[in-house]
Amino acid sequence: MKTFSLLAATALAVAFASPALAQQAAPLSPQDLVTLNRLGGTAISADGTLVAYVVTSTDPVSYKRTPALWVRPSATKGQPRRIDVGGSVSDPAFGPDGALYFLSDRKVGDSERTQVWKVNPDSGVLAQVTAFTTDVSGFELSPNGKRIAVWGDIARTCATFGCESDGNTALPGPGTGRHYTDGAGFVRHWDAWETPGNYSRVFAFDLGADGKASGNGVALDGPVGTLTGDSPNKPFGGGEDVAWAADSQSVFFVARQADRHEPTSTNLDLWQSKLDGAAPVNLTPANKGTDNTPAPSPDGKWLAWAAMARPGYEADQLVVQLLNLQTGERRALTQGWDRSVTSLAWTPDSKALIATAEDVLDTPAFRIDPVSGKVTRLVLNPGREGHIGAVVPLKDGRLLHTRDSVDAPAELFLTKPGKAGTRLTDVAASAIGTRAPVVTQRFSFKGANGDTVWGQITKPEWVKGKMPMVFLVHGGPQGSFNDSWSNRWNPRVWASQGYAAVTVDFHGSTGHGQAFTDAINRDWGGKPLEDLQKGFAAAVALDPQIDGDNACAAGASYGGYMMNWIAGQWPDRFKCLVQHDGVFDARAMAYETEELWFDEWEHGGHPYYEAPEEFEKWNPVNHVTKWKTPMLVITGEKDFRIPYTQGLAAFTALQRRGVPSELLVFPDENHWVLKPKNSLQWHQTIFNWLDRYLHKGDKGE
Repeated sequence: MKTFSLLAATALAVAFASPALAQQAAPLSPQDLVTLNRLGGTAISADGTLVAYVVTSTDPVSYKRTPALWVRPSATKGQPRRIDVGGSVSDPAFGPDGALYFLSDRKVGDSERTQVWKVNPDSGVLAQVTAFTTDVSGFELSPNGKRIAVWGDIARTCATFGCESDGNTALPGPGTGRHYTDGAGFVRHWDAWETPGNYSRVFAFDLGADGKASGNGVALDGPVGTLTGDSPNKPFGGGEDVAWAADSQSVFFVARQADRHEPTSTNLDLWQSKLDGAAPVNLTPANKGTDNTPAPSPDGKWLAWAAMARPGYEADQLVVQLLNLQTGERRALTQGWDRSVTSLAWTPDSKALIATAEDVLDTPAFRIDPVSGKVTRLVLNPGREGHIGAVVPLKDGRLLHTRDSVDAPAELFLTKPGKAGTRLTDVAASAIGTRAPVVTQRFSFKGANGDTVWGQITKPEWVKGKMPMVFLVHGGPQGSFNDSWSNRWNPRVWASQGYAAVTVDFHGSTGHGQAFTDAINRDWGGKPLEDLQKGFAAAVALDPQIDGDNACAAGASYGGYMMNWIAGQWPDRFKCLVQHDGVFDARAMAYETEELWFDEWEHGGHPYYEAPEEFEKWNPVNHVTKWKTPMLVITGEKDFRIPYTQGLAAFTALQRRGVPSELLVFPDENHWVLKPKNSLQWHQTIFNWLDRYLHKGDKGE
């Protein structure tokens, strides 16, 4: 641990390096990033003796991705075994009898639909649990193992899991036109056109003596005309939106009413279905903000969840709430703790909640006392916490969890808080260990309003002299370039090209308190730009290897917006820019984007036509006449969040201005670049662009 003095403030910088390697070790390449094995879903048996996990491998030539199911004893000396399921595999979960359930598209006859399967982890004998005519998107087993909740895209008028009609009313025919009527709400969302009449719906089924789902099931959303909406919530909701009660007699789930108001509403509610076919009960009708992450206690007494107080604000503080299921008493539990929980899990004895939350560049686990609300940060990796996820508390006090960092992708660990954990997997650890190391250093400085702002410098350990800087700006804007692994914007990969990758958590970032996150509201181009300018100077002053006169900047989403803003407000700082899916024209964005609540909240809570000045104040299009920095523009045609027309418009402006520029368009990608070959092309195009403008001496050596 090293301490640095900077700008009259004490700046804490912790240097982290991968295991020492010979200098001739190859740097981590885009090919490596694309083809490294990736850890998927994880699970542990009820007795804590067996763990299961999914590993996805990528063929280095065809780039085909193949998931595989593995099991191993939780004991240190246990060896992993692969279970051949004969198809895709995801979402492993153990039943109370030790059977391992999962989703797979294993072929049965002529059908390759994704269904629920189970396997005896000892014998390897497989059995099909569901055989619906519709794909299953996810499932949750009841605590007693006698019931199962499944979800998938089902017509709202369908009384069971799958009917002949999908219910989509937007395709009336006879042509191919999509027809959306007045009050349709979402027309498209994230990367898909909406299908009114068809929603993600949850059904509960009994499991018969043969272990198969039986009967027509019970729809959790009740009769037609009661609740209509997606559960889990789209586009990113999953198993965390559905939870069985401890007695296996009811299910809690998250849903938002789908109507004309949905594009402006963050009002996700918690619902409870008694599985009697009646309408579900809304447990959170008074809160018009977000309620999510239902977590019933194992003893059946409590329901915990997380809630945001302000309607329309998707980045409000997530405060843990507690409902006494016996008395109906409810209270906010962590309102005095200035962090937002990202996951919740009860200890088996129901005496504590284990939560995760971003906390100044880390995402640690925390213990929450349900009586006092006291929050205690847990140490699961002494010296460097990194990003903790998928936490499962065990009866003996240990935690099963994943951990990743800037250095390495996720692995599965079993840890007693306060001590070094046991790594149970080698998904990518050995492969990463063969690559040349990087070093990551944290630093802080006085930013806008004199507030403390944090950042990180990641650079190649083998470069001994000066190196160019790549200034990476995160999206969100309510996000963080924290100590975690990314398969998209990965500082280690950028640094491995011979650059110093510098990131700054500007005002608006998460993990630094709610007031800091709120500070970007109505100020997109103000305090954040000041923080970036001061952070740039702080990094250069701190690290003599960084060549501040030899720098490019890059960012996506809000980071892409910032590239457009920098082009007009800081035009002499960078030799080049990389703008990915960034807002170019705030007026067009206000009418093109789909989740209107976000754009309107960020500009004072108004639609554009009510307060155009709020949008125009920070609108990059108004400063095109000052653009002169070479820019690479990247966009995806399936991006409905910041539509690809924003990228086209920025490229047109650059071309008309005579500014050196290039345009990379992915017809099959959304707001993110996810497909292996596309990711490779994305990296290669960017690094070729950077190499054109940045001097790395003798190739960074």
